[in-house]
Amino acid sequence: MKIALPDASGRLSDHVLTGTPLPEARLPADAARVVYSAAHVVADPFTANDPSGPATVDWAQTMAFRHHLHGLGLGIAEAMDTAQRGMGLDWAGALELIRRTRAELPDALVANGVGTDHLDPAGAGSLDEVKRAYMEQLDAVQALDARVILMASRALARVATGPQDYIRLYGELLSAADHPVILHWLGEMFDPALAGYWGAAGFDDALDTVIEIIEANASRVDGIKISLLDKDKEIALRRRLPEGVRMYTGDDFNYPELIEGDAQGFSHALLGIFDPLAPAAAHAVDLLGRGDAAGFRAVLDPTVPLARLIFRAPTQYYKTGVVFLAWLNGFQSHFTMLNGAQTMRPLPYFTEIFRLADSCGLLRDPDMAVARMKRLLALYGVA
Repeated sequence: MKIALPDASGRLSDHVLTGTPLPEARLPADAARVVYSAAHVVADPFTANDPSGPATVDWAQTMAFRHHLHGLGLGIAEAMDTAQRGMGLDWAGALELIRRTRAELPDALVANGVGTDHLDPAGAGSLDEVKRAYMEQLDAVQALDARVILMASRALARVATGPQDYIRLYGELLSAADHPVILHWLGEMFDPALAGYWGAAGFDDALDTVIEIIEANASRVDGIKISLLDKDKEIALRRRLPEGVRMYTGDDFNYPELIEGDAQGFSHALLGIFDPLAPAAAHAVDLLGRGDAAGFRAVLDPTVPLARLIFRAPTQYYKTGVVFLAWLNGFQSHFTMLNGAQTMRPLPYFTEIFRLADSCGLLRDPDMAVARMKRLLALYGVA
């Protein structure tokens, strides 16, 4: 099977599909690693709302994808950055998403994003105001008996005057948590408004602040997800965590070696890339649990070039690649996104995703993928 794909100048050349779809595997309950997929949402393509207006979600297709992830044995990181939180999905939509997932998948492993995105950062005037915003979301999610990921806050980054403000606020929030939570250290490559988070300009100072927060509240912290796209920084944090606090990799560039680990420890996973890579993640971690580390790497290593492309700078637009692959693979009937985000990457990005997904077995129905790729090419004037 082949398809003519254009290069950056518009010249066509045949791409012959060579990949074999990965085998289906379900991650067992006693898997070698805790694995969360940060899941995307499906927009309603028929809404009359402008892309810049209120989000309209196709709930049926959005929830069907969550059933797919659960069917693979993966956990779901709900209402996070991958779901376009703060880039199309507002707090009201996020809470509805959390409610629906909790109702439809009550026995699934789900952790839910809690932040301050209903508070305009420009209007935030004090630390107490940021705390009230956090508490509003925390109370709403805990009222559902749902687990929490404490997301980074643009408003906190704006009003905090130094590390002590973070130490104080996170301590108060963790004291209010009903169950141990997952902290989230999100780098400015994902959200430029988070520059200087933890009240520090440099990594080492920020690391000291994070460790102080965790050590003072260790019984209330399940783990921490770090999304800095720098394996050495993740390992530095991992080696300083108190016993019993998990490291969740958020490194969409270096996840195979971080999950495999070294003699001093390993990372669990909470990754946006494990939305499109869900079958590979389940298959690979299942192999790892069987003692086949080489097989684990043989499955995941070939996916890294695809992940690096999807998450290339500007990194915050990685959701476009995630949803594109969901459409190619038949998890949704259209390639339309909240906030019109399907337009945030150029055509060569999509053609290279197609090539790389084929090469690592992530086109689960090659005939469908080719047909849909041709439809996209036609929109760009490719005959």
